[in-house]
Amino acid sequence: MPPSASDPVDVHLVQRMAAGDSEALGQLYDRHAALLLSIGMRVLGERQAAEDLVHDVMMEAWRKAADYDPSRGAVRAWLVLRCRSRALDRRAALPRARWVPLDEVGGEALAAPPPTVAAAEDTERVRAALAELPEAQREVLELAFWSGLSSAEIAARVEAPIGTVKSRMRLGLTTLRGALGVAS
Repeated sequence: MPPSASDPVDVHLVQRMAAGDSEALGQLYDRHAALLLSIGMRVLGERQAAEDLVHDVMMEAWRKAADYDPSRGAVRAWLVLRCRSRALDRRAALPRARWVPLDEVGGEALAAPPPTVAAAEDTERVRAALAELPEAQREVLELAFWSGLSSAEIAARVEAPIGTVKSRMRLGLTTLRGALGVAS
């Protein structure tokens, strides 16, 4: 399956959700909740907050199912981007004392679900495409997507203006989309 294509089962589930089938929501949840929980734990550092986040993301997916466009990317990516965005919003709203840096969270809590063959192939293609990016672009993308840092936090970490960080992200994402054949 090309990286820009959605798993047909996921697409069918979202279509059923758009038609009001709540059982489809449960099935989509079963397929992706562990990954979304892992993202929530990475960004928020607290299991209950991550579980609440996953619930809210799935409810948003339910409400917005009719808006999903398979030509714009995989259902998994659609959910992951919603999850990451909401997690960063929540972390920004928390007092500094409540969130825990990634390196202080136990590895067990961050365990991702076992990858499917298609997910493993997608991951390998993304890693290979990332390796081809200039180091500055790769660094900001890794900090954003794997460490869950905001643009401002990345700017502080790499000691660059926030505009430079955002430009590097945009260029890196554009290059990745081209390398992976994903429509923008």
